[in-house]
Amino acid sequence: MRQSKRGQVDPFIVMDVMEAARRAEEAGRSIIHMEVGQPSTPAPAAARTGLKARLDHPLGYTVALGLPELRAGIADLYKRWYGVDLDPARVVVTPGSSGAFMLAFAALFDAGDRVALGEPGYPSYRQILRAMSLEPVGIQTDPAHRYQPQPHEIPADVAGLMLASPGNPSGTMLSLQDYRGLLGRARELGISVISDEIYHGLSYGERCHSALEVSDDVYVINSFSKYFSMTGWRIGWMVVPEDHIRTVERIAQNMFICPPHASQVAALAALDAVDECEANMATYAENRRLLLEALPKIGFDRIAPPDGAFYIYADVSDLTDDSRALAAEILEGAGVAVTPGLDFDPLRGVQTLRFSYARSTADIAEGIARLTRFMGAR
Repeated sequence: MRQSKRGQVDPFIVMDVMEAARRAEEAGRSIIHMEVGQPSTPAPAAARTGLKARLDHPLGYTVALGLPELRAGIADLYKRWYGVDLDPARVVVTPGSSGAFMLAFAALFDAGDRVALGEPGYPSYRQILRAMSLEPVGIQTDPAHRYQPQPHEIPADVAGLMLASPGNPSGTMLSLQDYRGLLGRARELGISVISDEIYHGLSYGERCHSALEVSDDVYVINSFSKYFSMTGWRIGWMVVPEDHIRTVERIAQNMFICPPHASQVAALAALDAVDECEANMATYAENRRLLLEALPKIGFDRIAPPDGAFYIYADVSDLTDDSRALAAEILEGAGVAVTPGLDFDPLRGVQTLRFSYARSTADIAEGIARLTRFMGAR
């Protein structure tokens, strides 16, 4: 059978690294996982308990936009975190943030539209856009600007702009002033803006700011995957302008019917698990401290210190011009899985690596010891 041209997207390289690490473990090797952005902790205890209490009752279709009580709980989160009064009607619960990206792209853009995004950036933005017959337009961001796009860099001939704060892979954040500049320039150009905020709650110093603190004329995407340690539950959300609610609802009804009911029940309980989530955050902070102290000593000294998330993005151009080969060498020689930058930047990614510190502190300390030995002998 024929295959569509738009379906010929690039692989998600970190998943290939995960598979190589899995094969090594299957062969009996010990591997330290610093490749994937996945917390090692389970979903909050309240989430698991809340779902157990509902398992003897039907878990069927919910309304397409999500359980009303969950949407209200998410709206309350914006009040607690940002001081933003948010109408729960604008909250759309989605099957993970990936489902939110699909809904946003479908609601905002037509086939052939061009959408700008910073590079390095989350690779699935580009691939989902391509699969939906949209054209991603990369903005090669400057390390001096901490890998975040600047207002003057936004192309004038695009229909949309993707922002991410904290960014993946850099972990760098946008300030309120940054948001004002970028959203103001987008408004001048008449383009739609989507702000990916899935790492909010994970910051080391200044708190994360939401685009909603600056404007309601923006799509904001978030998820329970990172701060709430619920990656496999596939539950996220999106905040849309009031006059877009019905459009998004109609697309969601047809594309997904509804988000997973079981995951929505767990997510509602997770919203109150502040102490447990903050304890996880303390682990990430310690892991970040250890890596920022150790990496420069062993040869990875060109990094933009991350404000948030749980990644460190390193320029390794003095070590290689083939980051994929270097990552494979590190996996084989050190037993540490890291992600080549090709996932995040199709041009400069051959000379960068991403280190994730989402695992336990014991794992990170062991990973540092292995990397130190490996780089010392390389």
